[in-house]
Amino acid sequence: MIARQRQTLTKPLQNLLLRFLTTESTPPRLANPPSPVDPAHLLRVCTILYQQQNSPEPRLHSNLNSLSFNLTHEFFLQVCNNFPLSWRPVYLFYQYTQQANPTFAHTAVSLNKMLDVVGKSRNIDLLWELIIEMGRRRLVNHVTFVIALKTLAKARELKKCVEFFHVMSSRGIECDKEILYKVVKSLCGLRLVKEAKFVVFKLKEMIGVDGVTYKCLIDGFCDVGDLVEASKIWNLMVDEGFDPCVGAVEKMMETLFKTNRDVEAMTLFQMMRVKRMGDLGLSSYRLVIEWMCQKGKVENARVVFDEMRERGIEADSMTLGALVYGLLARRRVNEAYGIVEGIEKPDISVYHGLMKGLLRLKRPGEATQVFREMIKRGCEPNMHTYVMLLQGHMGKRGRKGKDPLVNFDTIFVGGLVKAGKSLEATKYVERATKRGLEVPRFNYNQFLHYYSNEEGVAMFEDVGKKLREAGMVDLADIFQRYGERMATRDRRRNRAVESLVERT
Repeated sequence: MIARQRQTLTKPLQNLLLRFLTTESTPPRLANPPSPVDPAHLLRVCTILYQQQNSPEPRLHSNLNSLSFNLTHEFFLQVCNNFPLSWRPVYLFYQYTQQANPTFAHTAVSLNKMLDVVGKSRNIDLLWELIIEMGRRRLVNHVTFVIALKTLAKARELKKCVEFFHVMSSRGIECDKEILYKVVKSLCGLRLVKEAKFVVFKLKEMIGVDGVTYKCLIDGFCDVGDLVEASKIWNLMVDEGFDPCVGAVEKMMETLFKTNRDVEAMTLFQMMRVKRMGDLGLSSYRLVIEWMCQKGKVENARVVFDEMRERGIEADSMTLGALVYGLLARRRVNEAYGIVEGIEKPDISVYHGLMKGLLRLKRPGEATQVFREMIKRGCEPNMHTYVMLLQGHMGKRGRKGKDPLVNFDTIFVGGLVKAGKSLEATKYVERATKRGLEVPRFNYNQFLHYYSNEEGVAMFEDVGKKLREAGMVDLADIFQRYGERMATRDRRRNRAVESLVERT
């Protein structure tokens, strides 16, 4: 147990040393940069805190006093980093800094770090004690509000969420609309929208609510798919005299599109065109055009596209890529190629729309030719490009070739075994051999990620040669290109570290 703990403690220390090497190699921009921490001292202190976290307090303090380490704020933060989910060692070290080192003064940063550890360990009682103590010492900022409210909301301590604001206000700490907005935004980001709404409505008389906070609640309810609550917030926002911003309108339209309520989304868009035409921008038009192209309504998309151009709004690459895909989906290939040829410097979004449409028309060879042309023009493919092309050539569930050297099992399942992922390969083989069960979709993204290293370079070259010998030139080019460009992640990272060490 102790050996395992020491290994886990040593890894962050290596990253810490590398970070300090980075800061030392560049001119410091801060007036008082943090002093470096001795990794050996940090390891000893953390080892004692871990081994003796249940020991009596005098014994723990005596062992810590026997170590000669420099107690700084950075040292305290690194101790918290080594125990991200364990409140006891961090809290014991905090008590040690208060009793054995009375001259050491904590700041809001160090206390927030400890509060975050206590919150992640779900110790609500200790969290509340620390909140009261921080309020008494007036070491509270907006980060304290976010950490405390996230923890209390996850634990469904809604009354304490509201009480927290009253406690801070009684200590003379300002609780304004900006802090409330940051708290609501954080909660909505964690999909705790109902809890955020409860806090907002309970603090409405005390702090007040502005349009930005309402918009954040609308976005949160749309993200969780609760359009009823989002509509209620919308109506309340309008009743109180706030005009919904374009971002809120687009979020409602996007959610309506995703839930197949297309008529309501287009009604909302039409309302914006009639009442607030000047507020409609590129993002609104792009949202409607992308949806129309996905649904095959290319003629309607062209009407909206022409209206956008008439208003002087230039289309971006994402909008053009969606339009190209929509035309190809309706088998209007010449028009799609005409749009692409009219673009001076098409980027990856346009190429993706073109390749996706060609693959839908069952033209993987032509899509691969677009892939080659994209590379010639200096547009580098990403992981989505490779996965899309592989699915177009081999299908979402893999492909059984006649040649045993290049069939699906040899390339993918055998590659998983060589990569040490025998469990994933076994699951696939078991489902494939049992009759009456559908073969699961193969995760091309995960497979390519397994071989994004030095071993993948040789493996993809070997696979490319076998595919080329079997006459599958397109697949060979895709794999070899990935081996050349994408499978050198470790090499690029090592090169960056080596150059960093040379500069230091």
